Amino acid sequence: QAKHECYFTNGTERVRYLYRDIYDRQQLAHFDSDVGVYVADTELGRPDAEHWNKDPAELAYRRAQVDTFCQSLRGGG
Repeated sequence: QAKHECYFTNGTERVRYLYRDIYDRQQLAHFDSDVGVYVADTELGRPDAEHWNKDPAELAYRRAQVDTFCQSLRGGG
């Protein structure tokens, strides 16, 4: 399972995007736009996080979600 979340602070001035990779109700790894890379939350998630962090296209895609996915939630265009 994957969860995508946007956090808006200071009105909508500051936006944080969070992607969570979840298996069997346990978060294995996550991407936080404030950090800019994937972080393993468990040893099981470490290989995936390392793999995704080596892929420039994947990182660029996730980093852009602040302006694409989150923008659609706040009604901007």
